[in-house]
Amino acid sequence: MLKQDDLVMLVCPQGKRYVRKVREGETMQTHFGVLEHAALLRAGYGEEVHTHLGHPFRLLKPSLYDMVKMLKRRTQIIYPKEIGYILLKLAIAPGSRVIEAGSGSGALTTALSWYVGDQGRVYTYEQREEFFRLCGENLRWSGLDERVEQFNRNIAEGFLQTDVDALFLDVRTPWDFLDQVAAAIMPGAPVGFLLPTTNQVSDLLAGLERAPFEDVEVLEIFLRRYKPVAERLRPDDRMVAHTGFLVFARHEGRKTPACPSPAQTATADPELDPANPVDAA
Repeated sequence: MLKQDDLVMLVCPQGKRYVRKVREGETMQTHFGVLEHAALLRAGYGEEVHTHLGHPFRLLKPSLYDMVKMLKRRTQIIYPKEIGYILLKLAIAPGSRVIEAGSGSGALTTALSWYVGDQGRVYTYEQREEFFRLCGENLRWSGLDERVEQFNRNIAEGFLQTDVDALFLDVRTPWDFLDQVAAAIMPGAPVGFLLPTTNQVSDLLAGLERAPFEDVEVLEIFLRRYKPVAERLRPDDRMVAHTGFLVFARHEGRKTPACPSPAQTATADPELDPANPVDAA
């Protein structure tokens, strides 16, 4: 049952999609005519509604994928094909506490806040004021803003949280902030990075070798769709290929002293030390 301020997705027969927040008394302008929000509230998800010109629209509940794709953006967003892998690698689940920097348009912020649930928390950092505001607008539009704390702050000054479950950096020079990352996450926690070029990945790998991180992984994800026609199934003419390199690692945790070998233990015993023979008599 639809209610005030719910998000809806309207799909016309030609496939064009609109995602809107439903508010009593408002209207929605489309190329196919005007839709009354009151009619959407009466219809509910899965039903068909018509514009004042008689054009039909299917009323659907938007998925997280739809929400991410429909966000207002002034920056390149992290694509859903990367977001899914990021969520799995960072073990994001209800109750997780996770840091993200920078926020950008808020695509990954939206996905993180969706998965941490009402008991979790997302702390997102963005130094640029315009992107800080845009991310906030998108979070309020999606209805997920109460799960997120935003910080308009330079992460060189450090993060304000400690012992978080995971951290993701989408900044130009992440190797400059590895000390701040290590100080914010719990021992053994996963971290992730997004970088557009190979030379940036090389610089990050060099930084990770000097920092308290292990289990490093580098990858990129390609997505190829197929034309959904049964008689002539074939790949689409275009595909979303390289959009960025993903790098993952884990905080190496607190190192424990190595156990002495049996030989070391024997030598450490004065009674067994060859330099101090025991008088058999």
